[in-house]
Amino acid sequence: MSPQQRTSAPPSNIEQLCAEKGMKMTDQRRVIAHVLSQSHDHPDVEELHRRAAAEDPRISIATVYRTVRLFEEAGIVERHEFGDGRARYEETPATHHDHLVDMRSGKVIEFHNDEIERLQREIARAHGYKLVGHRLELFVVPLDAEKETER
Repeated sequence: MSPQQRTSAPPSNIEQLCAEKGMKMTDQRRVIAHVLSQSHDHPDVEELHRRAAAEDPRISIATVYRTVRLFEEAGIVERHEFGDGRARYEETPATHHDHLVDMRSGKVIEFHNDEIERLQREIARAHGYKLVGHRLELFVVPLDAEKETER
């Protein structure tokens, strides 16, 4: 999509959040915002650059790094460290969720579990605290990988 087509397309959720916060939106930031809004796989900066450059080849990786950092500082995107040495990003979710991280493929699965949420509040309360936030990342391998190691 050319920058001209991008600017005539409806704004992405991230673009709308940027506008609400009074952030200046260049054409390149709009492309990066669009790519992030369309991503459901927690991409790292290199992958974001690849996708953004497919829409606008003038976008440098440095621009992607600066833009993602700006979005993160504004609370528009969240940064995750899933144990693979790469920072990965997602649009700040409207509702809380946790992550299952497949250590073989790198796939990230979002989930919510009311029992886990209840237990975390209970644990905090048992130690004299009120839970105000948390992150839960479960690192997993496929069950069939377990059979391979038993051999």
